[in-house]
Amino acid sequence: MKVGLIGLGRHGTRYAQHLTEKESPAKLVAICRRDSERGQAFARKQQIRFHQHPTALAQDPDVEAIIVVTPPSLTYPIAKVAIEHRKPLLIEKPLAASGQDARFIVHQASKANIPIMTAHTLRYETTVQKLKESLLSVGNTQYISLTARLEHRPHSPEEIKAWNGRGALLEIGIHLLDAIRFLTGEEIREVHCESPDTRPTHPEEQIWGRLTTQSGIPCLLDISRVSHARTTHIDLIGAAGQIRADWSKGLLSVQRHRHQSEKHSFPKTSTIRFVLQDFIRALKTGTTMPITGEDGLRAVEIAEACYESVTQKQPVSLSHKKV
Repeated sequence: MKVGLIGLGRHGTRYAQHLTEKESPAKLVAICRRDSERGQAFARKQQIRFHQHPTALAQDPDVEAIIVVTPPSLTYPIAKVAIEHRKPLLIEKPLAASGQDARFIVHQASKANIPIMTAHTLRYETTVQKLKESLLSVGNTQYISLTARLEHRPHSPEEIKAWNGRGALLEIGIHLLDAIRFLTGEEIREVHCESPDTRPTHPEEQIWGRLTTQSGIPCLLDISRVSHARTTHIDLIGAAGQIRADWSKGLLSVQRHRHQSEKHSFPKTSTIRFVLQDFIRALKTGTTMPITGEDGLRAVEIAEACYESVTQKQPVSLSHKKV
């Protein structure tokens, strides 16, 4: 399967590294990068084609599928062009910067029968997968606590614009919003969030919230980029025990009795490699994408409701319309 890669920044470079490995499930034949000097240098080194504009890459007859690793404000126009040229898409999370753009992408792809996969890579972390496998062992879920505290990182004016002024929630919290649906198999019916960052042109660095699933499971969010340390974990509390999945440290702990607990450690998960394998496998077999465009849409819609809740200072209900 011959693929084109749009976006070769920090995260896009990770995709490029996997795509140029001997065991890669796909062959990288073309790239598109805004920095043409660096893009052309990479293309020469890998002996592949360089395209200055996404449209040119989408028109490339040798490109069978497109991988998009750009800021979310760019995914809508890129996806539109790719769908017009009937190219399947793997889009790095978040699917888009707004619910409206995400819905358009999914609707147009569905209408044209073009497969889309959203790269919600947290689903591929071994600890998160093991947590899901262990759900029944701790009884009925009482509540879930999800934490992602990453190191502080200043944002350039260009980056702020590329993310439509959004910050920690859309950048890193989107993983947790998708994880709730992944772990519970339910949609979110209500969100109630708060953040000390309310300036419209300033990306939020902290946001907290309570999300409630359709069956009433409370899900507590703690997302920030304010410290110089990293903490990432999901705690699932059941009627007969509790489980913690810490994907940064590769640790899973299960406690079913007061003085008894199980602890397991796992090597670092190569999530991008698994994402690429699943994307290419689904294309070759004609099966449904393991993480669909609609999955990506739902996560963006939840994020949008969280932002609305922060602005309105009250709970916001969600109604998930079918695409």
